[in-house]
Amino acid sequence: MFLPMTDEEKSKCKKIIHGHAAAAAAGNLVPIPMVGLATDTVTMTTMAMALASVFGGSITESVAKNMAINAIVSTIKKQPVRVIAKEISKVVPLVGQLVAPSISVAMLESAGWLLASELSDERDKAKEKEELGMQRGGHNFKYEKKFQLPNPD
Repeated sequence: MFLPMTDEEKSKCKKIIHGHAAAAAAGNLVPIPMVGLATDTVTMTTMAMALASVFGGSITESVAKNMAINAIVSTIKKQPVRVIAKEISKVVPLVGQLVAPSISVAMLESAGWLLASELSDERDKAKEKEELGMQRGGHNFKYEKKFQLPNPD
């Protein structure tokens, strides 16, 4: 059973997603094709790490990067025309510097909320497993004392 995000979680996610989208927009002002995708990937990586902390988790940079790449690929599949337009627009002076950042913001917002939703669901899955008495190792027991070898006397 997945619970909706609390108002506090939504507020924190909103700040993180909007802040990172603004940073990506700034990086997409550079009028060189493909720099924007690199900026988006780096921004999504740090955003994934920040969003994980909202839901009580922590992830490594490599996990965050994989999540970012998957989220961007998912967004590209849903909005291929936007991505192509963003990169092609950079060839046109001034127009590209207006179009690329706005498209990047839309993509980062979309991918960020998708990521927040997935992290929220993962948190709920972990809570559900915990309530059922299942721990990470697939077992439901814990050791009460340290294992000691018998004395060789």
